[in-house]
Amino acid sequence: MTVSERDLMGGLAKGLAVIETFSPNHPRQSISKVAAATGLDRATTRRCLLTLAHLGYADYDGKFFTLTPRVLRLGTACLATMPLPQLVQPLLDQLSDEIGESSSVSILDGAEIVYVARAAQRKVMSITLMPGSRLPAYCTSMGRVLLAALPEAQARERLGSVPLPRRTPHTLTEPEAVMAELARVRAEGYAVIDQEVEVGLRSIAVPLVTARRVIVAAVNLGLPARSEPIEELAARYLSALQTVSSRMQEILR
Repeated sequence: MTVSERDLMGGLAKGLAVIETFSPNHPRQSISKVAAATGLDRATTRRCLLTLAHLGYADYDGKFFTLTPRVLRLGTACLATMPLPQLVQPLLDQLSDEIGESSSVSILDGAEIVYVARAAQRKVMSITLMPGSRLPAYCTSMGRVLLAALPEAQARERLGSVPLPRRTPHTLTEPEAVMAELARVRAEGYAVIDQEVEVGLRSIAVPLVTARRVIVAAVNLGLPARSEPIEELAARYLSALQTVSSRMQEILR
């Protein structure tokens, strides 16, 4: 959609950019830190943050700003309009109960995955994942499934041309290495991650496909890293994930 510049609200765009700088790794931020992250000048950043605080979307202690739970209304409203979470949640619950491991569904947003549904069993990651949580796509099983579904040029554009952040000693950081892995995922139809997001965590994911053969999301299982070879994950869990995918394909139009 093409929109004229005069029809855009610059203030709204700046406010949203400020909100997006907050993350699990940066929950408390100063004005200068947010200004550096957004590229906005300090005065504009200050007004945006103070407006958020005035409206109840942020707390301010005189030095640092933190987002409040009120911000969740924005994401919750979006998720409430999407049928996918409601449709897939019963299948995730059943899958996790049968296998005894946590399962999730996510969609791709730029270079990140956004969790839209989750059935948690035991906590494997140090951070708490829930609908609305975000993780990088390049080093997650669901992210690689969704990147592999894109045309190669688009996937390469989202990865960029410089080394990616190394989250653990196992993380693939070179874009070309990730692209090679995406080719494998595209050929085999699933992705396996071995401690690339966080030490001690493995995961396996498959795409969720509509009846029209469009990949709209991915579903995964998060597993603790054990002594078993990584190759055994597919033999043990792939069939169960593919069953969820097949059942969702019958529902999604």
